[in-house]
Amino acid sequence: MKTMLNRLRRTPRRWQARADEGQSQIEFILSILTIMFTIFWTWEVVLAVYTYNVLSDAAKEGVRYAIVHGSNNCYPSGGATAQSSCGSVTAPTLCNGRSPNPAPDNSTSCTGANLSACNNVAWTVGCYAQLSLHDISGMTITTNWPDASLNTAGSKVNIVVSYKYVPFLALPITPTLTTASQGRVVN
Repeated sequence: MKTMLNRLRRTPRRWQARADEGQSQIEFILSILTIMFTIFWTWEVVLAVYTYNVLSDAAKEGVRYAIVHGSNNCYPSGGATAQSSCGSVTAPTLCNGRSPNPAPDNSTSCTGANLSACNNVAWTVGCYAQLSLHDISGMTITTNWPDASLNTAGSKVNIVVSYKYVPFLALPITPTLTTASQGRVVN
């Protein structure tokens, strides 16, 4: 009877040694997959936050341009034409060697694909966003002067930038990042 019990105790040990042969490989693969998944998603979140910060900074740059380039400026930000007393002032070059429009149109919304047709504020926002190596063709820039008088000292300017974020990893959704900035014209 004792020999029979000893045989039963020894048999599972032999089988157990064979059953554990691939366990460490499977655990390694599952661990690596989990670590890689975490790294990729962390990278995706970092890129989304970076994109949001770029959009926010671009909107702030547009507001800065608008408050400095009021109706008394040779290159006004929008809603006014350039003063005739400016003479032959050299236009500042901001984006790809081009200068802003001397007489901007009054469009309130434009896309990054047609920056040359935008008002000077939206053009400045798009040029700033290009410096971050983002594809600005999907960006929408909306400028708004909510006060009755456009572009005069003391009036408000609002800028809203929307961008459809395209993630590197395949996601079932593509979020739209939106940021806004507001200021008062001082010139």
